Amino acid sequence: SGEEQSPGLFQFHKDGFLVLEQFFSAEECDSMRSQIQKIVAEMEVPPHCRTEFSTKEQEQLQAQGSSDYFLTSGNKIRFFFEKGVLDEKGNFLIPKEKSVSKIGHALHAYDPVFKQITHSPKVQELGRKLGLERPVVVQSMYIFKSLLAVTPHQDATFLHTEPLGRILGFWIALEDATQENGCLWFIPGSHTNGITRRMVRAASGASTCVEFVGSEPAYDDKQFIPLPISKGGLILIHGEVVHKSEHNSSESSRHVFTFHVMEAKGTTWSKENWLQPTPELPFPSLYT
Repeated sequence: SGEEQSPGLFQFHKDGFLVLEQFFSAEECDSMRSQIQKIVAEMEVPPHCRTEFSTKEQEQLQAQGSSDYFLTSGNKIRFFFEKGVLDEKGNFLIPKEKSVSKIGHALHAYDPVFKQITHSPKVQELGRKLGLERPVVVQSMYIFKSLLAVTPHQDATFLHTEPLGRILGFWIALEDATQENGCLWFIPGSHTNGITRRMVRAASGASTCVEFVGSEPAYDDKQFIPLPISKGGLILIHGEVVHKSEHNSSESSRHVFTFHVMEAKGTTWSKENWLQPTPELPFPSLYT
């Protein structure tokens, strides 16, 4: 690794994040956006989103249906909806494309456009600059960010490894992310204190599919700094850095493609994580 990369890497290790403006071209961003439009146009609403609520028991089955839908989404392309966009029969109350909050979690494996971006030569080169020896892709998501804020969190809460420090997020702005439309905010240096909360698979038969162990500390709002970034920019996110996004108060959307990579060398992926590799889809190597 030559001298020229060290300032950025130093910054990443110091802050727990790194902003790389114009990492992807406008054309690459537009190809992802038009591909997602096709995917949404062909989307079928999953049956569990269409049942009419009537009894408590059916509500539990409904919750179970949506939890199974989530838990088994690691090796599929699945749709997650904003609250209140479907009526009780599962019909859209607003335009279909505005109803989806995110699509996950295996776009990188099953969609040619997102696969090409995830494994693009620049991403692989960045992995090598970061010293990743056996990086594998664990999940990917397309996030529409129409409205909701995302509370302060650490990615390792959801993607736990032993040892910690082996998860890295690649967050790609497909349009400008501003303070008005919900850019990310970070607490610099907060990746060095471990994690206090984990999301784990609940015991079978439990009413929810996952549960939280531990608690999220109260963060001081004044410690967060905003990271606005232009279309095509990439933010590298350390698995333990604390970050959030405010709600989108603008008229414009804030589309993002994000994926997570794990350094597999000498690392154990927690069996309690909601997301598990499967025989059909073991975590693919980042390097091709």
